[in-house]
Amino acid sequence: MADINTTPDYTASFDQNDIQQNRVMGVLSYLGILVLIPLFAARESPFARFHCNQGIVLALAEVILSFAVRIFGRLPLVGWIIRLVGGLGGLALFVFAIMGIVNAINGKAKELPLVGGFQILK
Repeated sequence: MADINTTPDYTASFDQNDIQQNRVMGVLSYLGILVLIPLFAARESPFARFHCNQGIVLALAEVILSFAVRIFGRLPLVGWIIRLVGGLGGLALFVFAIMGIVNAINGKAKELPLVGGFQILK
């Protein structure tokens, strides 16, 4: 089985001064609505924008998962399976957020597993 954490690492393409100055902004990117702080306060930082993109994609995945579980979790017979899978998916997304926070703290620009390959911010 492939290691789920084997994702592209773009750290080398970022300026070390930018990384040092915007680690906190990177962390805020994974804390729900707080993604708006680095989105507007550090819009010129490529490192902060990278983590903002990861945080926004993660938040969208959480919203989509929640919506799908609320709708399809009510189905007779299979609803409990959908709710179980949704709960496990929610746990996985929580772990991904922690991985993103750890990456930002450590000054890494590494994509999150499964959802990190999507780009919303340019």
